[in-house]
Amino acid sequence: MNILIIHNSRIPVFKYGGIERVIWVLGNELVKKGHKVTYLVKKGAYCNFAPVIFINDKIPINSQIPKDIDIAHIHFQPKEKIQIPHLVTMHGNLPPETSFFINTSYVSQNHAERYGADAFVYNGLDWDDYGFPDFNRKRNYVHFLGKAAWKIKNVKGAIKIAKENKTELKVLGGTRLNFKMGMRFTVTKWAKFYGMVGGTKKNELLKNSGALIFPVLWHEPFGLAIIESLYFGCPVFGTKFGSLPELINDETGFLSNSIQELIGGLKNHNLFDRKKCHEYAVSEFNSRLMAESYLKLYERILNGEKINRNIPQYIPGKNSLEKYLA
Repeated sequence: MNILIIHNSRIPVFKYGGIERVIWVLGNELVKKGHKVTYLVKKGAYCNFAPVIFINDKIPINSQIPKDIDIAHIHFQPKEKIQIPHLVTMHGNLPPETSFFINTSYVSQNHAERYGADAFVYNGLDWDDYGFPDFNRKRNYVHFLGKAAWKIKNVKGAIKIAKENKTELKVLGGTRLNFKMGMRFTVTKWAKFYGMVGGTKKNELLKNSGALIFPVLWHEPFGLAIIESLYFGCPVFGTKFGSLPELINDETGFLSNSIQELIGGLKNHNLFDRKKCHEYAVSEFNSRLMAESYLKLYERILNGEKINRNIPQYIPGKNSLEKYLA
């Protein structure tokens, strides 16, 4: 199969880059399985296992697709009708007015259901990129991982949970002084900020952390931060929104929409079996499984099937939130 992966970003990823990381490992797995992969991505990208074409945002996507491509896998909502067999993966939460393609897949079951869709594929990572965790070392802090500038990610709530437990919170993905989302300066001795950290430095911080604090205030579509943290043996303490109840079970974390319950739950983070958290991430959320799942969708589409019974659309009731108790 000759597959074109399209995204308006650069690869490889050097810092966090969630979607970039996913499309990189997806392409690599597809090549390992004997398929030909080409990337259509932003100028400056490069790849050692597949050819790269630079995307031009000023001209139609259709005019940039090579003639020998069997299927295009697009990782954003295109504005034009794609003229060859194609799959669109939606990675985020898009507004009510968004028009979707029938062959759109989502990244969790909850994500798909909130748009009236059937098709979803869990994100997976190549765990060889992450080194191996040490389950026996003492862990004296917890962490937050995500774009802290987004209020929906609720770094404020994460700091409160850590503070009430008299535990240091290391914030990966934000700075103490934030200008991007309105000027905010976080004053607390309980949090240390590391910015948009990635690579070895991020892995070392996760390796030494006791838990991920993830009290998001939106429907998280998937959450790479969740599976990366589990890989390093960190149980997850978060809200019940979006994909979290789907990904986290009693052996891998604690979920509640009450901040007081999350404060109480964190006191027991050292009682979780860190090796079980790790094994769960490795077995359920790896790049091989992700690639195999997408290949099944590619085959259905090439056989003329529709992967959703109906055209996906924003469903207001399923996208509303219960109150988060501060």
